[in-house]
Amino acid sequence: MSSAVRSGQPDPVRPGRRLPVRSARRRPGHPGPRLPVRLGRRLIQLYAGLALYGASSALLVRAGLGMEPWGVLHQGLAERTGLTIGVVSIVVGAAVLLLWLPLRQRPGLGTVSNVFVVGLAMDGTLALVPDSRALAVRIPLLLAGIASNGVATGLYIAASFGPGPRDGLMTGLHRRTGRSIRLVRTLIEAVVVVTGFALGGTVGVGTVLYAVAIGPMAQLFLRVFAVPAAPDGSTVVAAAAREQVILRS
Repeated sequence: MSSAVRSGQPDPVRPGRRLPVRSARRRPGHPGPRLPVRLGRRLIQLYAGLALYGASSALLVRAGLGMEPWGVLHQGLAERTGLTIGVVSIVVGAAVLLLWLPLRQRPGLGTVSNVFVVGLAMDGTLALVPDSRALAVRIPLLLAGIASNGVATGLYIAASFGPGPRDGLMTGLHRRTGRSIRLVRTLIEAVVVVTGFALGGTVGVGTVLYAVAIGPMAQLFLRVFAVPAAPDGSTVVAAAAREQVILRS
């Protein structure tokens, strides 16, 4: 094949026109383009992230210095009902998922998995980590819980199997009302915290520290675990949109 044909140079026979660019044939035995991310990796990333999220929430419970907003509600309901906080998390997640119906939200594998895996991981971790009254133990538990929650957020969101029930409620209300993500998320979490505190959930320095730290940490780990770009320039996970939904709150 001539260099002119391969490079799309001007046609020597017909001036002003160019020869077509022909794609090179793949040599026998040469592998084709590899997929950017195998399904197996994404599944591992999803379930590792959800399990770690549940474990990190359990560490915040054991620290006793303040829960994340939804954790305050789960803890308060657990105090009132006598159920474990993991079971309450599952029930609340399922109830929030029902609210998707009038919002016309479509759940994914990650959405349904979130409901069950987080609660089970939370109860399992609480069974393994003993309670403590010493601040020398509780403060490290708090910091470890917030840090691992940031890692978990990056893992399961970057896997791109659908948002969690609570995130989907936020984005659904955003689309239906036209209000900003920041406003919708703030209002939801304010209602959740106030309700949870009234029911007996723990609000403290940990709640404030979580609110301040989780955004920057989640943004960092979303980039660390982001799905690479596909060969055609597209991406399996839309990083920019993902960060707007989760972090601009």
